[in-house]
Amino acid sequence: MANEPTTTNDFDMNRPTIISLLYVGSFLAGITSIIGVILAYVWNGEPHESWQDSHFRYHIRTFWIGFVWSFVALVGSILTFGLLAWALFPLVAVWFAARAIKSLMAAQKHQPVENVTTWFV
Repeated sequence: MANEPTTTNDFDMNRPTIISLLYVGSFLAGITSIIGVILAYVWNGEPHESWQDSHFRYHIRTFWIGFVWSFVALVGSILTFGLLAWALFPLVAVWFAARAIKSLMAAQKHQPVENVTTWFV
């Protein structure tokens, strides 16, 4: 029994985790995603562990891709009298949340995010 790996149930509040939580929190208070992307840019420029590189890049891409799709949904909604928003806004929200949770789970394991450049989850 002495050779069994030790496990911990502690929640690690590392930088990528904080950004992920800010992104998830944006569903309650929209401004937190902006704070999250600012922190991703700032912390990406500071010394950090190598596994965090992919997280910062992933979070920055998630914010900007989500922003662009939300803008498209907004413009489309104006042009179609709200019809496009019914389909696109919920899809963007689910996509955004899934990417934040994916990064959160990897950050808790201190692992890089896989396939950072994908537009999917």
